[in-house]
Amino acid sequence: QVQLVESGGGLVQAGGSLRLSCAASGRTFSNYVMAWFRQAPGKEREFVVFISRNGAGTYYADSVKGRFTISRDSARNTVYLQMNRLKPEDTAVYYCAAKGTNSYTITSSEYDYWGQGTQVTVSS
Repeated sequence: QVQLVESGGGLVQAGGSLRLSCAASGRTFSNYVMAWFRQAPGKEREFVVFISRNGAGTYYADSVKGRFTISRDSARNTVYLQMNRLKPEDTAVYYCAAKGTNSYTITSSEYDYWGQGTQVTVSS
């Protein structure tokens, strides 16, 4: 079992920045591919970004490429999402997810563990 706890969400004006954190516990953090997804009201959960086990590989959704940056700190068992130049359409609940097998996917159903989510609201 892996427990994931997100933090760092909030209200920000368009053009602003936020940094989300996801603290993992329970199993060896470096064994997991980590990802962020988001879900806006009335919409399906959508992929944002994933990062490989060693942090060397990342893949971003086109909608956030160049604005968001994912990173992971194995010493702290934490993955981060730095979000810059935020837009109102980035408003959503952001979820951290972990995948135990060493393969990369943007499909939410293939992730094994999920956090409770943190709300990000971007005002225009």
